[in-house]
Amino acid sequence: MTDARSFTGDAPSTENDGKETVVVVGKESVGKSELVAGLSGTTPKTGNFRGTTVDIERYDSDEFVFVDTPGILLGTDTETTRAAISAVEETNTVLLVVRATNIDDDLEDLLPLVQGKVGAIAVTFWDKVENQPEAREKLNALADDLGVPLAPVDARNVSRVATDGGGAAIDGGDRNQLVSALHNADEFPGRVNRQTGIHLDPPETVLEHSLLGPFVSIALLLLPAAAAVQFANAAAAELSPRVSTLLEPSVQWANNLPEPLAAVLGGDYGLLSMGPFLFVWAGPTILIFAVFMAVYKQSGLVTRITASLHPHLRRVGLTGRDLVRVVMGFGCNVPAVTSTRGCSDCTRRTTVSAIGFGSACSYQFPATLAVFAAVEMPWLVLPYLGVLTTTTLVYARLIAPERARTASLATENRAFLQWPTWQSVWREIRTVIRSFFVKALPVFAGIVLVASTLDYLGVLDAMGEALGPVMGLFNLPGETALVVVMGSIRKDGLLLLQSDGLSTMLSAMTPVQVLTAVYLAGVLLPCLVTATTVAKELSPRYAGRMMLRQAGAAIGFSLLLGWGGAALV
Repeated sequence: MTDARSFTGDAPSTENDGKETVVVVGKESVGKSELVAGLSGTTPKTGNFRGTTVDIERYDSDEFVFVDTPGILLGTDTETTRAAISAVEETNTVLLVVRATNIDDDLEDLLPLVQGKVGAIAVTFWDKVENQPEAREKLNALADDLGVPLAPVDARNVSRVATDGGGAAIDGGDRNQLVSALHNADEFPGRVNRQTGIHLDPPETVLEHSLLGPFVSIALLLLPAAAAVQFANAAAAELSPRVSTLLEPSVQWANNLPEPLAAVLGGDYGLLSMGPFLFVWAGPTILIFAVFMAVYKQSGLVTRITASLHPHLRRVGLTGRDLVRVVMGFGCNVPAVTSTRGCSDCTRRTTVSAIGFGSACSYQFPATLAVFAAVEMPWLVLPYLGVLTTTTLVYARLIAPERARTASLATENRAFLQWPTWQSVWREIRTVIRSFFVKALPVFAGIVLVASTLDYLGVLDAMGEALGPVMGLFNLPGETALVVVMGSIRKDGLLLLQSDGLSTMLSAMTPVQVLTAVYLAGVLLPCLVTATTVAKELSPRYAGRMMLRQAGAAIGFSLLLGWGGAALV
């Protein structure tokens, strides 16, 4: 019986009710997760690999416990690839997943990793090559040569829903083949002696066009952010007044409590005052963004976008897959930062820094739009995004190690584009929502506690007054200092610009001043939720260095924007 020692989750890994544990391993975008979800027909339990922060999903079926590992990207030093290889080393039974469209190369790359283990091979995307001449005969001959059972399947062709209300089960014939293959598991050789010659490249699209491809890819990456913010604005306009009215009695009750409890619960930065913003604004933004990114990933579009942008981003020390994670930050920085586990070690810290600097999250971006709308300058959103994008790329170029700009980093092969199933999309959405509630919400509550306490003690006002004269260096009124302070703690602190006390000042500011104030408050420091996540993912020391470095860059860019913009206008 295999001991899943690499998994620590909701249930002890050694208590499998007599079921054998099977580690599922394969390259990225081979359909592993879809396969194992369909094979088990259950919802997964989520935990971590032992000694890492890499998430892993465990599926219980009638006979087996399947441990779904992250996709392996050979030739890289990503944390997820290391964790997947470690999981294979620590277990005995493996279900190796390879693509029928590239079976010879996949086996050549992966067999050395599973040599000496016992298991079977699932050949996905079989539906795309099964009509090739003698394809089945070649596969049978390969199985005889390897001495390991092979089961050709179409992992994404879901045909029935499991009776327990969990995931979806794959076609009965495919499932029987896989179960039979696992029952007849044999030892993997270290290499293959026979080549099948089966191969099929995905058809090219506009994304592969040398000139149009990058522009279409960027447009596709910006679409989720635009749609999410548009939806959030509409939802907030409808929900915000109702939620405020609903909570008004509770806020009044909290304000009558003894201090500092009244400040913590009902003050300007209290839990009852700021909490609704999290759900009214951030919630819809994160949800819509998660839907888009799930569809992109499960359809194979993310892989295509990554490959299209990769050559152009190497100059700034990032890869195509890194940029996808930076854009994910427009939904929520927390899952974006944790997803950098799939980035190369030589680009991960640059990617994390770019997220902290330029990913206008579901707090920051809606608050920015609200400020522009309040001053009747909604058109400022375009120059704002232009400045934010340009300075983020410049910042990444300045901090990226030389190796990240010069080394040839591996990327995924071009993926087949196909319609995703709703089950696979829901699994991705569920992961983002879980990350939001489990990781972001507790930090949010802690930040509210700190901010409301500082407000009660008068520290925030004192900091604003102390920094007031400094604002003149940026060609800004001194009153904007408090906005910068609060924006550095919570990105929705930008909304102070449209508060009653600052509305007169805001209306007197020039477009360049409004743009500079919003930019400086948004990028001076990563929000505390992001900084805390970075400290957990990398180290507190790195998080501190990142914040200092970001502050320096933000000050320099803001000086250039404030005075350079004024000179141009």
